[in-house]
Amino acid sequence: MDDTESSKPSLLERLSTLLLREPEDREQLVELLHSAYERNLLDADALSMMEGVMQVSERQVREIMIPRAQMDVIDISEQPEKFIPFVIETAHSRFPVVDGDKDNIIGILLAKDLLRYYAGEEFDVRDMLRPAVFVPEAKRLNVLLRDFRSNRNHIALVVDEYGGVSGMVTIEDVLEQIVGNIEDEYDFDDEEDNIIADRSGQYRVKADTKIADFNAALGTEFSDEEYDTVGGLVLQAAGQLPKRGDHIHLGELTFTVLRADSRRLYSLLVERKKSNTPPPLNST
Repeated sequence: MDDTESSKPSLLERLSTLLLREPEDREQLVELLHSAYERNLLDADALSMMEGVMQVSERQVREIMIPRAQMDVIDISEQPEKFIPFVIETAHSRFPVVDGDKDNIIGILLAKDLLRYYAGEEFDVRDMLRPAVFVPEAKRLNVLLRDFRSNRNHIALVVDEYGGVSGMVTIEDVLEQIVGNIEDEYDFDDEEDNIIADRSGQYRVKADTKIADFNAALGTEFSDEEYDTVGGLVLQAAGQLPKRGDHIHLGELTFTVLRADSRRLYSLLVERKKSNTPPPLNST
């Protein structure tokens, strides 16, 4: 080994030198991480996750929660033979159980506990319920993640300042802020508008678009008294969480689900219905 090679700093030495530049604030820390990436000390995935960890400490539950309108719940008054097909279809591992409405959540049902029903054992849903955990909308995600880990809970109900249930959040939702979302061809760029028109006269619309903004863009008059977003409007019309490819008709518009998972809608394709009225005959 020649003197030139032996004088080159090792990877550990280069990383140590970089980290010795103690950052004075968050901005400098971000710059330090990006510098490490540019020097090939971190790959893109590691950099993204580190930035995600930092953002988790700044974000609140209200920013990532599943809205109340999109919550899949089970009513305690329903018999197992009625709600089990719903459990199978939605494929969640945990379900909030309500007594009448979503403001009266009495516990959490684990899907695996339904195996006792099929085993022929004496089965009472109330006996199967786990305690529900409630958190405020303003709770920081890093604090929530710590609570999830220490209490071994995977789901929490989110309440507003008046005590009403405004949504729910899972440990997966929080971790997704660190590792990132799984994108597909129907995802929008965050910097794009919520409503994008194409040449054929159709519109791609984010499900979280405000109904008032949608009305202004398309000249419609949908009410926003019960729901704030287009996604909530479509859920109300469908009566359940629609799947990708489903069509929902509202007035003169047809909404096609472009992207959705088992918990929420993400994007929709909107087009005006074509008239079936034949053209008038030419008079002579």
